[in-house]
Amino acid sequence: MILPKVRDPRFVTIRRGGTLTDADHRLLALWAASCAEHVLGLFESARPGDPQPRRAIEHARAWARGEVTMMRARAAGGHAMGAARDLRGAARHAAYAAGQAGAVAHVAAHELGAAAYAIKAVRAAAPVGEGEAAGRLECRWQRDRLPEAIRELVLDDQRLRNDICWSVFDC
Repeated sequence: MILPKVRDPRFVTIRRGGTLTDADHRLLALWAASCAEHVLGLFESARPGDPQPRRAIEHARAWARGEVTMMRARAAGGHAMGAARDLRGAARHAAYAAGQAGAVAHVAAHELGAAAYAIKAVRAAAPVGEGEAAGRLECRWQRDRLPEAIRELVLDDQRLRNDICWSVFDC
């Protein structure tokens, strides 16, 4: 469970009664796609013939550009998560990161899911005893790529949801 029980209005678009602008929603989707793509190789090395997670990342970006509908991006995210069903460890987490990125078009708060699963993937792929350090490096990599317009929003979201996101944002 990476979403809080009560939705944060900062992640609900203005037209739905929240405060999130469409421009910032698109930035969240693009950042989530970057986080997921950064670890995608961990899935593709386990399942080189399965395009679903890569497709979810591509759909997240296409949605941000206005080229696909929210429904298509969300569906692609669901297919990415389905691709991970029988996997474990880094490959599974990497596919989930892609799935969460695809879902940002539907619910902006999935942006943190993409980042958290990417960190979990890196932790799982690291040699024994190096997972925490690898996760901190991944977290810093993600933060370095945050667009200024959404930086404070995402950092505050990480602080608020760190406990339900496996405490991966302690970096």
